[in-house]
Amino acid sequence: MSEKYIEKQTDITLRAAVTEDVPQLVELLEVLFGIEQDFHADPEKQSQGLQHLISESERGVVMTARDGSGKIIGMVSAQLVVSTAEGAYSAWVEDMVIDEAWRARGVGRKLLESALAWARSRGATRAQLLVDLDNAPALGYYDHLGWQATRLGARRLLLKGDA
Repeated sequence: MSEKYIEKQTDITLRAAVTEDVPQLVELLEVLFGIEQDFHADPEKQSQGLQHLISESERGVVMTARDGSGKIIGMVSAQLVVSTAEGAYSAWVEDMVIDEAWRARGVGRKLLESALAWARSRGATRAQLLVDLDNAPALGYYDHLGWQATRLGARRLLLKGDA
């Protein structure tokens, strides 16, 4: 899945990540996890998670945006989960991050649209994401794109042991 568009006279290419992209993606995740309060950068764990997403391409995708030189300047991941409420797949969106120099130029919107198109093509009827409640720019961004706030709150439980 690859798509090109011209953004302010700069060639931007959108395409699914491949294994060779993992080091650049880990660098972007370090930026993201530097903003989020609930997660911390751990390059080894992020590399492992990205490898899972890339290798399980029917269940998940990591979409990338690349500048004219091929450098990855943004990413977003989406995974399919079964929604009993919808009776269909739902897309779980994570890891939305754009290199600071490229923000507010339409790259994020295009990346997100690309990931959602991937999910729709696999039968997803809804998308959801988590956003740090202290990250006012992200909250405003998703509001601007039409994402609706819900009355649901996230909880987590770390599972430890010999899985």
